[in-house]
Amino acid sequence: MKTTPHLPHRLTGVLVAALAFFVLVPPSAISADATPQRLRRADSYLGIHFDFHAGPDCTEVGKNTTPEMVENILRRVRPDYLQIDCKGHPGYSSYPTQVGQPVPGFVGDPLRVWREVTARHGVGLYLHYSGVFDSHAVLQPGWAALNADGKPSTQATSFFGPYADELLIPQLRELAGVYGVDGVWVDGECWSAVPDYGAAAIAAFQKATGIQVIPRKRGEPHWFEFLQFHREAFRNYLRHYITEVKKTHPDFQMCSNWAYTDHMAEPVNAPVDFLSGDYSPEDSVNSARISARYLVRQGKPWDLMAWSFTTKPGRGQKSAVQLQREAAVVIALGGGFQAYHKQKRDGSIFDEQMIVMGEVAKFCRERQALCHHSEPVPQVALLLSTAAHYRRINGLFNRDLGHVQGILHALLESQFSVEVVGEHQLSGRLSEYPVLIVPEWDYLEPAFKTDLVAYVKGGGNLLLLGPPSANLFRDELGVAWPEKQNPSAKFSLDYQDKQTALNGPMHQVLPAADTRTLGRLTAATAAQPAAPAASIRTLGRGKIAATYFNLGPTYRSAPSDALRQFLNDLVRELFPNPLVEVTGTHDVDVVLARQRGQLLVNLVNTAGPHRTEPILEVIPPIGPLKVAIRQANRPTKVTLEPSGKSLAFEHRDGILRVEVPSVAIHEAVVVTP
Repeated sequence: MKTTPHLPHRLTGVLVAALAFFVLVPPSAISADATPQRLRRADSYLGIHFDFHAGPDCTEVGKNTTPEMVENILRRVRPDYLQIDCKGHPGYSSYPTQVGQPVPGFVGDPLRVWREVTARHGVGLYLHYSGVFDSHAVLQPGWAALNADGKPSTQATSFFGPYADELLIPQLRELAGVYGVDGVWVDGECWSAVPDYGAAAIAAFQKATGIQVIPRKRGEPHWFEFLQFHREAFRNYLRHYITEVKKTHPDFQMCSNWAYTDHMAEPVNAPVDFLSGDYSPEDSVNSARISARYLVRQGKPWDLMAWSFTTKPGRGQKSAVQLQREAAVVIALGGGFQAYHKQKRDGSIFDEQMIVMGEVAKFCRERQALCHHSEPVPQVALLLSTAAHYRRINGLFNRDLGHVQGILHALLESQFSVEVVGEHQLSGRLSEYPVLIVPEWDYLEPAFKTDLVAYVKGGGNLLLLGPPSANLFRDELGVAWPEKQNPSAKFSLDYQDKQTALNGPMHQVLPAADTRTLGRLTAATAAQPAAPAASIRTLGRGKIAATYFNLGPTYRSAPSDALRQFLNDLVRELFPNPLVEVTGTHDVDVVLARQRGQLLVNLVNTAGPHRTEPILEVIPPIGPLKVAIRQANRPTKVTLEPSGKSLAFEHRDGILRVEVPSVAIHEAVVVTP
């Protein structure tokens, strides 16, 4: 058994392994005519992810990986696909690879067992493969990215080294051709990528930009250009390996974990087949809330993965109802769902965990026809600006979206139906959204700013949250902006006879005669006069408004009724008549969608301490809820799904009114024209 990360005659090894495959595996195990049709990932809805990041301690991989084990998973859960370990972050392959670094010992060939059983049942098989993050490959000279101090990274491979051509591409071809798996979910990619100070990377940067002095940290000249260069290097790496693998295996389906999501918020510019990511094991509801709302407009099949366990001390398994709610946040937006379960060090699974996963699967399947691939109805657009985000973060693809998340939570907890969108997702579609919110971004591309002004003048409504965003639209807002400001201050928001203590920055502006105000900001020191908390002005056929303090980070860390109410009332000044209004509790997310000509009012119960408690055994039901829907014509029927129960309704003066008695986790009011 080889002990080096790569072989001199790598492709020869692949061919040898391929011949061995056809000798060892009977034709019936690989013949498309002899096995049921498997769904492509674009049509898949429900999956299970397994991994164990195999390492040098794994000496008996496959010992307990039996056909019966795999059969038990499929019988209990009935997934569309399984996604299993292949190569984790340590860089060791958990199958007997001929081209990579295998673990020290195997009992049989476990990957062949997984493939034969899933193929026999028409279930897709995808592999968890750690890409950029490979702690073993970086030990090879020239394979690691170099840090700013000149030392090799202990995790991240270099985009300017041989890793992709000498290991990644040959190994993916081995998996596609020798084992016939359906695809790969490449982990440790955009979120592991780092700037590279190796000689090849520096030379390429200097040639591409003409910049000769290399920045070493944030604040130094050309730091943004240096990061942008490496972002493009990652994209080129992604395009290269996917394109090369597809030359020989065009049906092999590939995804780079978190690429083109809120972690890498930009247009899809590589030939990935689907998008996916594993949201936070803690505070999972909030993590899924933002990721799903960004993915829904990316134009690619997508799913999100919940962790079935907590990473808090004890690493306990989550309950069925907890995972069902984490799934509901995703499937209400039209996406697919999978849950991550650990494998043992020999590659086998914890069979008892499939009991809970079976309950989660049943919940999801009851909602598949209702929700999967539904189309969101544009209401409130919350801008996740690619241009501003890449200038804000101190890394290639860091998430750092607390300010956006805070605003999103406040909006959802006021029962607005919200999408998180980037500039490219709004291109040609701005007018579809009644209101667009810019959450504390301090930069917008000039052309996009021009589009936003035209959007308002044409009848749209623009809300700029925080001084950084407001500062970009001084003239349009109709406020005088004194040059001397206090960038960091303690102050209070005075609104509806309540005072809410906040920390800066706050800006003091002087509104013009045609500009209305909402709320007051009162500084802690008497030397500073009170100032408007927000302003609202008519511009053309639309309205433009702004706040002069940052609301997002505060609400993210310490949600308050006063801040939520202030934002709700400000949005209502711009958007007084949303398509749907839901009252009865703040603990419900409203997601509007259309499916086969029907309007879906998804109601997701967010009650309970999901932000703070790692394990929830019970989720308190919510209700009754009153739902008012603006539509001119009387519907033929209104039902509560997935139960199919008919709901009594009233339709008068263009408003349809129904009452939902209770929501345990997720229900949808379905309106049939």
